[in-house]
Amino acid sequence: MGLLARLRKEWFIIGIVLVILSAKLLPGVGVKGGPLRPEVTITYIAVSLIFFNSGLSLKTEELRNALFHVRLHFFVQSFTLVFFPLVVWLLLQVLALTAIDQWLLKGLQTVSCMPPPVSSAVILTKAVGGNEAAAIFNSAFGSFLGIVVTPLLLLLFLGSSSSVPFTSIFSQLFMTVVVPLILGQVCRGFLKESLERRKPPFGAISSAVLLMIIYTTFCDTFSNPNIELDPTSLLLVVIIIFSIQVSFMLLTFAFSTRSGSGFSPADTVAIIFCSTHKSLTLGIPMLKIVFEGYQHLSLISVPLLIYHPAQILLGSVLVPTIRSWMTSRQKTSLLLR
Repeated sequence: MGLLARLRKEWFIIGIVLVILSAKLLPGVGVKGGPLRPEVTITYIAVSLIFFNSGLSLKTEELRNALFHVRLHFFVQSFTLVFFPLVVWLLLQVLALTAIDQWLLKGLQTVSCMPPPVSSAVILTKAVGGNEAAAIFNSAFGSFLGIVVTPLLLLLFLGSSSSVPFTSIFSQLFMTVVVPLILGQVCRGFLKESLERRKPPFGAISSAVLLMIIYTTFCDTFSNPNIELDPTSLLLVVIIIFSIQVSFMLLTFAFSTRSGSGFSPADTVAIIFCSTHKSLTLGIPMLKIVFEGYQHLSLISVPLLIYHPAQILLGSVLVPTIRSWMTSRQKTSLLLR
């Protein structure tokens, strides 16, 4: 394979490296209030584009079938909003005996309580070729569920409570997730024959949007002065975060591929990403609400600011590997029929 062909094939991985370097060199461009205005372009336009694109590319029957895949939905939501925070709480009982900053440890607990994101899990599932419809449902449903469940979990594990503006968060999710998805499905009804004939690069569009999200996320990370803290504690937290992500991805993979699980390879892909990813878009505003007045709020927020880009980076790097596994499993299944 020639160099040009290799670059074309690996454009997404190369794009990740370039946008991270750009964020490091020019973090002020993509931060909130910067020239790119991510509070509008990412929070509203990019997320809406992702779900409009999904609505346009998904066959209506696939989306309808995904709604009734109750077993998959129950597993994903139980894992991310029950098992995840409980295991992290048990882990923190041990880590509390170490010299790691206690407020960073509390931040790890807040990460575990967050709902799944409404963007990265869907894009990565689509990039692999997994069950995109299931990923869309669980990302959207988990986000709506998290509006109520996450504050309760924070109260349970950290003893913090506050009034959460359910109406405003709910309306934002509805306008950026549900409405674009429905509009995409409506447009597909009119353009179905043309779309199937032309086969637009839906996956490439979603991947390009994800690169924009990665850029602005790393801009926030690199420009945040609160990241400058005890280097040892920070390094250990980064290692713990990657360890948690890898361990939970392997755990969900093992569970969903075991004999008699009833999940297809495409289902497994959606499960891996939806169960282990956590929302920064909902997370940071929720932390500011629930921990209003806390003098250590900035430190508590640091693990979430690390977890979000880490999950996108790790997931993106694993896309080719997971795609190869899923393709081989699907071919094996066809041969056995």
